[in-house]
Amino acid sequence: MLAQEVGTVDGSLYERLGGTDGIRAATLAFEDRAAKDARINQKFARTDLDRLTKEFLDQVCQATGGPCTYTGRNMTETHANMGVTSGEFEAFIEDFIAVLDDFKVGQADQDELVSWLRSFRGEIVEVDSSQEGTPLPPAFVPAPAL
Repeated sequence: MLAQEVGTVDGSLYERLGGTDGIRAATLAFEDRAAKDARINQKFARTDLDRLTKEFLDQVCQATGGPCTYTGRNMTETHANMGVTSGEFEAFIEDFIAVLDDFKVGQADQDELVSWLRSFRGEIVEVDSSQEGTPLPPAFVPAPAL
């Protein structure tokens, strides 16, 4: 579980999140939440969940100062032809924040993580619309399974 205490600033963000184990627990909780969220779950309909778990864990681990190295595709390639809307991107962020709240991650650390995620908006969002729950377009080609 994430080891963050409100107001704690010791160590790297990676350490404050509980290292790889904490990030993995939060990643799995996020995937579970996203799978149940009709606003975004159709976008994961053809996604290899083992690959998603590994890649998201590696990204967060690396971005927070951990020892992991993200070796997956860039966000533009990953999300090409997914038809992700602005509304779906915001729903994704809302689910991510809810999981961080569940794991009692402090506000400053949440802000840092959300800012990092938002930096990918231009590479992920293809449709400037507040619409949510849109189907995955037939043209989308998911990454191969691990």
